[in-house]
Amino acid sequence: MTTAKEALERLREGNRRFVADTRNDENQSALARRKEVADGQEPFAIILGCSDSRVPAEMVFDQGLGDLFVIRVAGNIVAPSQVGSVEFAAAQFKTKLVVVLGHSKCGAIVATLEELKRPNENQSRNLKSIVDRIRPSVETLLETDLKHDHDALVHQSIRANIRASANHLRHGSELLENLIQNEGLLVVGAEYSLETGAVEFFDGLPSNS
Repeated sequence: MTTAKEALERLREGNRRFVADTRNDENQSALARRKEVADGQEPFAIILGCSDSRVPAEMVFDQGLGDLFVIRVAGNIVAPSQVGSVEFAAAQFKTKLVVVLGHSKCGAIVATLEELKRPNENQSRNLKSIVDRIRPSVETLLETDLKHDHDALVHQSIRANIRASANHLRHGSELLENLIQNEGLLVVGAEYSLETGAVEFFDGLPSNS
């Protein structure tokens, strides 16, 4: 069984390959691997990421079929269905690492900030549900000096939203709380850079990692 720290290092190594464009050839051969995992899966990490087409987790971390259990939703928000998906993978497959993966220039974050500045009464209620999930973690930033620096505001809002989603997973599920306390489950937050391809893990990291 892969520990959380081992899984974290495996993701870091994969991302280093992705950034250096030296991807693992074994991960590109789908035929043999498809047959190998057809009857079962043992993902070593759970990724709750944004739906943005530029941030496919398997590519970003240079992993293949069956390696990652990926949940994608705009703004990497945490709603009941996302919590349930993480619970399922953590309990069913004994996966020890959960990563909330946000990214630079996130459109959902920018849209939320714009909505807070200039509310849109005609906004779709479904889009509004995403904005409402992000709102609590970013609205206080608009009351700081960051409101005068758009790029810094977006960057800090992205980080705040990632932290909020990770904390929701850590404390919004009895099942996950139990796995964290007793089974070595780890929930961390990370940001992917669209510009460089690098992933920075910054929230919830264990010591010496």
